[in-house]
Amino acid sequence: MTEKTSAPAPHHAALLIIDMINAMDFPGAEALFQKAQAAAERIADLRAAAEAHGVPVVYVNDNHGEWHSDREKLIEAQLSKTQMSRALGERLRPDADDIFVLKPQFSGFYATNLPVLLPQLGVTRLILTGVATDICVLFTAADAHMREYELWVPRDCTASEHEARTGWALEIMQNSMQAETAPTPELPLGAWLDRRGAD
Repeated sequence: MTEKTSAPAPHHAALLIIDMINAMDFPGAEALFQKAQAAAERIADLRAAAEAHGVPVVYVNDNHGEWHSDREKLIEAQLSKTQMSRALGERLRPDADDIFVLKPQFSGFYATNLPVLLPQLGVTRLILTGVATDICVLFTAADAHMREYELWVPRDCTASEHEARTGWALEIMQNSMQAETAPTPELPLGAWLDRRGAD
């Protein structure tokens, strides 16, 4: 962990970037890539805003079966596999101060240190971004909702292979998990953070 984990997070919020360090070497990767690349541009802007507000950035990433790999080896291995993975990495390579959590399954909470890390940071509000909207983002949102986190899943900061599945996943998160799903042009980070003060 870095020094960012030693003090409570401003606004009790954290930005999670899910599975964007991605080799893109699976069936369906080409269908996902264009959407993921568009999402990466928005996530990069949101990440810059989070850093400006002092909101911690947490990468939550599949370990791809590399149980003994450390953070840097996994990042380099994934980003060097395909031209698509390199393109995503150009926009979203983690900084040294970013927190990096490896997950073995769909949810960022399953068998990871995220359930310990977030309370240590004083986090009660999560911004979920990344891929795929209908799989890992959805499963992470469900586990976060059961733990009573306030959720924002900006619809322009997630992607999946199929637009229809993206739509129904966002609908589930909005209706069943009380997640905000407004895109970042409609809801800037500062405005979402300030909502807490109005409660």
